[in-house]
Amino acid sequence: MSTQPIILTGDRTTGPLHLGHYLGSLRARVQLQHEAKQFLLLADAQAMTDNVGKHQKVTDNVIEVALDYLAAGIDPEKSTIFIQSQVIELAELTQYLMNLVTVARLERNPTIKQEIVHRGFERDIPAGFLVYPVSQAADITAFKATMVPVGDDQLPMIEQTNELVRKFNSTVDRQVLVECKAVLSAVTRLPGIDGKAKMSKSLGNSIALGATPDEISKAVKMMYTDPNHLRVDDPGQVEGNVVFSFLDAFEPDTAKVDELKAHYRRGGLGDGVLKKMLNERLQEAIAPIRAERERLARDRGEMLNVLRRGTEKAREAAAQTLSEVKGALGLNYFG
Repeated sequence: MSTQPIILTGDRTTGPLHLGHYLGSLRARVQLQHEAKQFLLLADAQAMTDNVGKHQKVTDNVIEVALDYLAAGIDPEKSTIFIQSQVIELAELTQYLMNLVTVARLERNPTIKQEIVHRGFERDIPAGFLVYPVSQAADITAFKATMVPVGDDQLPMIEQTNELVRKFNSTVDRQVLVECKAVLSAVTRLPGIDGKAKMSKSLGNSIALGATPDEISKAVKMMYTDPNHLRVDDPGQVEGNVVFSFLDAFEPDTAKVDELKAHYRRGGLGDGVLKKMLNERLQEAIAPIRAERERLARDRGEMLNVLRRGTEKAREAAAQTLSEVKGALGLNYFG
C-alpha cells in the first residue's frame, strides 16, 4: 500500500457553502491536497435522506457546492471531486456494512441524536437518515481514507466508522478496510451571526462564500455581541460575543485581537468599531473567492466535465475496494 495519506471528505448539497464550512474543513482541504491523495464527495444521496420532496434543491446545488470548492482553491487535478449518487459501489458497500451495526447503536450516535432533535423527527425518523453514519463509513472506507477533515461535531461519525472497520475485518478475519483519523481545523466551529448555534444554511445565520459586499456588511451589522454592553464606556463580555469569534478566525494579528479583548473587557471600546474592523477583514477574505466563483459559473458545461472526470476516477477506486469486500465475504461467485 502507498504511504501517501488518503483523504475523504465532502459536503451535503443542500445549498452553497458558507464561512463555517470554509474554516471547519475547506481551508484545510486546500492545503492537504498538496500533501495527500484527496477525494471530495458531493453528498447528494445523503442529502436526500432528510429532504423528501425537496430533491430538486439537492440536485440544483451539486454544481453550486462544486463551484465553492474550486473558488476556494481546490484543484481538480490534485483533488478528485465526485458525485456520491453516481458512484453506485458506495450503496452496495453501505448494504454490507449495515449488517454490522444495530439500530440501538445508531440511535446512540451523539451527532444523530442532535440532528433528530434539530429536525423534529422524534420517532418518525426516515430509515435512510438513521443509517447515514453507515453510508458515511462506506464513503470513507471505499477509498481507504486514512484522514478525514471534520468539525468537532462530526467526531462521533469517525468513531462509528472505525468501529465498523474493526467489526468487518474481525468478521472476515483479514485486514480489508482501513481505519481513519479525524483532522480538526484550528477553528472547529464558527458560530452563527445570531450567536444561538453554529453557522448553518438551514438556520439562516450564515455568510455564504460567495456573499456580496452588501450581504457581508448586513450580516456583520446583525452579529450578536454583548447585550449588556449598552454604552461604549461599559465593560463588555468577550465570551459568546460573535464578533470576537470571527476576529479570532479572520484577523491574522492575534496580538491585536488580544489587545481588543482586554480593551472591551475594561470598557471604552464600542461594538461599532469592532464590527467595522471585522467587516473589512471579511470583505478582504471573500472578495477573491467570490470573483473566482463568478468566473467559473460562466461555463457550467466545463464544471460538469470536471465532475464527470472525477466521478469516473472515484468509481474505479471504489470498485476495487468493493471487489475486495465481496471477495472477503465470499460473494465473488464468478471470479
